[in-house]
Amino acid sequence: MSQYRAPLDDIRFALFDVLNVEPIFAQIGKSDANRELVDAVLEEAARFTGEVLAPLNAVGDRGCTFDPQTAEVRTPEGFAAAFAQFVEAGWPALNAPTALGGQAMPQLLGAALKEMINAANLAWGNFPLLSHGATEALLHHGNAWQQEVFLKPLVSGQWTGTMCLTEPQAGSDLGLLRTRAEPLSDGRYAISGTKIFITAGEHDMAENIVHLVLARLPDAPAGSRGISLFIVPKYKVDAHGQLGERNSVACGALEHKMGIHGSATCVMNFDAAEGYLLGEPHKGLMAMFTMMNSARLGVGLQGLGLAERALQNALRYARERLQMRALSGAVQPDKAADPIIVHPDVRRMLLTQKALVEGSRLLAYHAFLMLDIAQHAQDAAERSRADALVGFLTPIVKACLTEWGNECTYMALQCFGGHGYIAEHGMEQLARDARITTLYEGTTGIQALDLVGRKLLQLQGAGLQALLQEANAFCQTEAGNPALAEFLPQLQQVLDNWQQISQQIAQMAAKNPEEIGSTAHDYLFICGYSLLAFWWARALAAAEKSSQSDACKQGKRETARFYYARILPRIHSHAAALGSGADILMRLPAEHFG
Repeated sequence: MSQYRAPLDDIRFALFDVLNVEPIFAQIGKSDANRELVDAVLEEAARFTGEVLAPLNAVGDRGCTFDPQTAEVRTPEGFAAAFAQFVEAGWPALNAPTALGGQAMPQLLGAALKEMINAANLAWGNFPLLSHGATEALLHHGNAWQQEVFLKPLVSGQWTGTMCLTEPQAGSDLGLLRTRAEPLSDGRYAISGTKIFITAGEHDMAENIVHLVLARLPDAPAGSRGISLFIVPKYKVDAHGQLGERNSVACGALEHKMGIHGSATCVMNFDAAEGYLLGEPHKGLMAMFTMMNSARLGVGLQGLGLAERALQNALRYARERLQMRALSGAVQPDKAADPIIVHPDVRRMLLTQKALVEGSRLLAYHAFLMLDIAQHAQDAAERSRADALVGFLTPIVKACLTEWGNECTYMALQCFGGHGYIAEHGMEQLARDARITTLYEGTTGIQALDLVGRKLLQLQGAGLQALLQEANAFCQTEAGNPALAEFLPQLQQVLDNWQQISQQIAQMAAKNPEEIGSTAHDYLFICGYSLLAFWWARALAAAEKSSQSDACKQGKRETARFYYARILPRIHSHAAALGSGADILMRLPAEHFG
């Protein structure tokens, strides 16, 4: 069985040494989130995830059960009890406003909690995941009655939320959806249709489930501009929010999946289910994207959490497993063989994981810090800049961290050799669970299109320019720092190339719109690897000033060297592929593929 212990030292290093969050929290009205309180929250989160959730990870892999007679889903043994503890401790309300019974802690602190949850038990973590997005959608788009009735139960964890987008014929292209919404006489709507791939669509862990459902009104225009968003509760509610009879929405089946078996992925049937319009008619996508952007950042943390757990177990195994001798001679001559951590190829895999995990943590945490600033900074210009940064970073965090999560779980399993393929060690479960993260809430390709087509071209790269400005300023400030002398020239070249490639894409797309799609994947990873180069330099600068042990500082320095020497050069192959143009992809007629 795989093990997990929250990496509190590195989380604290990211928060307090690299990002220096304490004065920033104070500036945005979050002074209660001081070091003492944050430490206490992190310690308790580590205890809950390590002692309660992590032992249930293998149990959850046995899956949920579905009763077709009652349309009820039973979660794996221990899941409901763990959720009750989660709610009792107030974790769902960590980031919510105090007016709703929340604790109003920064989103960044919630991100650290989510990382731990995802590492400990990804499938379990999917049940509360979408409640946060549903809360955000209601806060931004709900009317007074909707907010009064639905927000507090969602914030407390008494109710949970879902996001019902996908239909059999409508995946990434939501303009094809067919679910209907017929107006009723009292302002409510009758929702009819079938949704698939609905995370936590039915379960036994909460009193009610609040479905946010995309559907079409009778007068809806064709395509994505004719989509509205509706609140459809599992149990009907009266004017005062009291639960009534069961609504005509039911789970039709559980999807049979590759991984995350403990997460109830449902086919949901809406048979004239009563619902309420959320936001304006035909503007459902705008309201839904409030929820989706939150979920995309959350899925990025899933990739990070899985990669962290995979690294921990691969490292433990590499220190314990004795096989062959080191090429330079016996390291432990008193034993039958040396631990496999002495072998260069094993070290390559471990260092790749370590470099990606620790760099990804900084990248993700920075995005959530910008989210806090965008929501709470007093200065409008500061809020606007932070919002542009969040918009640009969201597809990068979602796509790169999940792709790297898959790479790390693959490498961790490889470190185990044949034992990694055997279920008892838990590594194959991590690899299976990781695969979905690059698919749901928008595939990697969809994230890349959003990054290039919208964030870079339509919005004229405002987020990119803010990132480059911050990174270039860092290079200038640290120019005389001997600890960074071997890194800054290469980092500056990376930043300059990033700027040039961004301009190149704009020129290519102006001549041929197919270039948006042909460059998107490679540009996404150029962004990701360039950002990790920046964050590893930031980490080194912070480590030199920190109270970390010499061993920890050496670990950061050698991992940064490995990243710059062995991983960062990947940007050159991405740049070469990007520059080859769309014709190389589009010339071959579809019928000639085979």
